[in-house]
Amino acid sequence: MHIGCPKEIKPQEFRVGLTPNAAQEAVAHGHRVTVETGAGIGAGFPDQDYIEAGAEIAATAADIFASADMIVKVKEPQAVERKMLREGQILFTYLHLAPDPAQTHDLIASGATCIAYETVTDERGGLPLLAPMSEVAGRLAPQVGAWTLQKANGGRGVLMGGVPGVGPANVVVIGGGVVGTHAAKIAAGMGADVTVLDRSLPRLRYLDDVFGGQFKTRYASAGNTAELAAAADVIIGAVLIPGAAAPKLISRAQLADLKPGAALVDVAIDQGGCFETSKATTHQDPIYDVDGIMHYCVANMPGAVARTSTIALGNATMPFMLALADKGWRQACMDDPHLLNGLNVHAGQLTYYAVGKALGLDVLAPSLALKA
Repeated sequence: MHIGCPKEIKPQEFRVGLTPNAAQEAVAHGHRVTVETGAGIGAGFPDQDYIEAGAEIAATAADIFASADMIVKVKEPQAVERKMLREGQILFTYLHLAPDPAQTHDLIASGATCIAYETVTDERGGLPLLAPMSEVAGRLAPQVGAWTLQKANGGRGVLMGGVPGVGPANVVVIGGGVVGTHAAKIAAGMGADVTVLDRSLPRLRYLDDVFGGQFKTRYASAGNTAELAAAADVIIGAVLIPGAAAPKLISRAQLADLKPGAALVDVAIDQGGCFETSKATTHQDPIYDVDGIMHYCVANMPGAVARTSTIALGNATMPFMLALADKGWRQACMDDPHLLNGLNVHAGQLTYYAVGKALGLDVLAPSLALKA
């Protein structure tokens, strides 16, 4: 199979879909790999690294889209990229379709087979291709929250860990999954007073057993959420419903109850955001003010640490990428129902229920798509 990796064009996105190691593995499996020139520079991988791995270098993304059987990326294809997709081509990347009707309709119209990293599952019910970036984003969230809190950035002017005689920042993490756990660990390590909210009592018991003493846990009822948010200096939104739009957990009206200059860090912004006032921002212009509350809503947070993120993502995606290339997408998905769960669009039809529900579109069952 001919595997193509274009350079990411989303603003301030420095990750790359294939590492040189992944390219070398694919070549060793007998596949042809083509990488757009400069695609790996932001992550510290020059073209020469890919050449030494056995890959070819293409001058433009158009060259890759025109010839590759499978396109491997990091972020969802931008409008100009979606126009280059073609019928029968495989797209393997993050998609986050539920809050993005324009992308969804374009992918359906392309006729391509689109497999989303964020909905591939594993035998434990986890999301193995989302987890590495969730870990990175979770660990970044307190760091950017601390920066947003600085007075020069419009924040409250509170130091996360405090100093002797002055208390630390109060941090509330909504969601106790991968993002929330890593965010809580780092925030507590910075010396903040941290509380994690979640609706799963088994998850809260797990967090208490493993991290007891590092941070507190509370059940995520509407009342508890409102009470803790009102006392918080930083609120980190870390909720996830796989493939679906994120629920809105803090309304615009509730901003009036928050401390002036409090920081909202919305890690769920890729899925539409979990605060009513959230809108996607970029690393170049990451924060904005609504009613005196500072919002950090960068839609590709892991792109800020591109080398770490690229290697972590590559480690996770490589086995699935090789399976798709070795077997073809149909056989790979027949052999692995967890990979089949990643199928979002095929041959002009939507194949992921949560996206269809969010956008009001008809959905073809993935099992039927295998026969289409």
